[in-house]
Parts: sequence; structure tokens; C-alpha cells
Amino acid sequence: MNDMDHRLSNLLIVDIETVAQDEHFSGLPEDLQKHWEYKSGFLRNGDELSAEELFEARAGIYAEFGKVIVVAFGIYHQMENGELAIRVKSFASNDEKELLTTIKEFLEKKFDPETVRLCAHNGKEFDFPYLSRRMLLNGLKLPYVLDNSGKKPWEVNFLDTMEMWKFGDRKSYTSLDLLTTIFDIPSSKSELDGSKVNYTYYHETEGLKRIEKYCQGDVIATAQLYLRLNSLPLVDPKNITTVT
Repeated sequence: MNDMDHRLSNLLIVDIETVAQDEHFSGLPEDLQKHWEYKSGFLRNGDELSAEELFEARAGIYAEFGKVIVVAFGIYHQMENGELAIRVKSFASNDEKELLTTIKEFLEKKFDPETVRLCAHNGKEFDFPYLSRRMLLNGLKLPYVLDNSGKKPWEVNFLDTMEMWKFGDRKSYTSLDLLTTIFDIPSSKSELDGSKVNYTYYHETEGLKRIEKYCQGDVIATAQLYLRLNSLPLVDPKNITTVT
């Protein structure tokens, strides 16, 4: 059996799904409504949506006005026959504090806090800071891997597949969907578009389950993309397992 590539060891592929804190703008506390009205005035709004409409469409991407409903992790491992495999573990809950407490315990109890690394697509701009902010807002102490306070740049164990693809080019955003398309990697985007997550959560009976499956798919796609960006072969779909 060959040893697994060192770039895959102690690495967790991460994806999160978020929605607005409340189904409707009117459900926010009055003081928070005022803050959203102010913020929405600076958002690009070609459709001339009202603050209330913008809240339902876009509040979920801002940690101050959104919440985390799903977190999924992908872990590389080697099978007995030597083939590389991916195991996906996902967590979903309507109770954000309960969900984030579970994530914190998962990171702290299952992995070496000083050697585990996190990788997400656009994770440095979205997933990692969003998780950290929502944990703090829920009164949780950050797990070591997410706590960058006082760390030197080389001590921060964050990887980002979008950053890897940029090769230092800072001019543009490249979506996971685009990269999985050009690298011929199966993607979850055909099942549920990210822009529809908020609507799906609040208006579909089994919305959370559907979003969790979508999140799992994005983790798999990101894990496969990470392999391609390191000139490594893709994992055979038969060697990918998902647990909840």
C-alpha cells in the first residue's frame, strides 16, 4: 500500500450553508432592521428591490444578519486496497447554537488542533470568517483552528481552492461551479442553486435536508478540485461515502 500524499493528511474540506436569520424582514428586532436598511442602501440593486426584499434575497450571506444551518466536512483517507477515498460528514440543524457547538466539539475532539487544516472554496472570504463570527455571536469560544488572534501568517491553517486557482491574480472571483465545469468534475449545482437556498429553507417542507445534500455535494466537488489543483487524480465516485 502506498502512503497517502502528504498534502491530503490532516486536511478537512469545508462548506457551509447560510440563510437569513428570519424568514421575513419584519421578524428582525427593530434596531437590527434599521442597520439592515442602512446596509441595503449600499448594496448593488439593479432590480430596485426594497430593503425587505433584499433581506430575503441576500441577508444570508452576511454574518450579522444570517445564520448557519448546515456544515459539511470532507476527509481524505486511504482504503485497504491502496485507493484514495473521501468520507463526507455533514451536520444540519434549525438551532444554530446547537449546530455550532457540535461543530466546535467535532473540530476539537476528532483532530489535532495544531495540525488540522481547513480548505474551502472562497473559504478565506466567506466560510471561515462566517463560522467564526457566528460562533462568537452565539457565545462560543473559537476552536483553535479558527482562532487567528495572535497567529503569524504561516500559522494560520487555512487553504482556499479559489485562491489556489488565482495564482496571485486578485482581479476576479471564480466560482466553484465554473472550475468544476472546466476540470470536468461532477457538481451539485444542477440540483440546487446557491441563490435558492434561503427560499428552499423557509418554503419547502424538506428544505433543510435538501440543502444538506447540496452542501455535501459542494464538499465533494471542492475535494475533487483540490486534487486537480495539486495535479492528483480524482477519487473514483465509488470510493466516496457520506454520513450524517
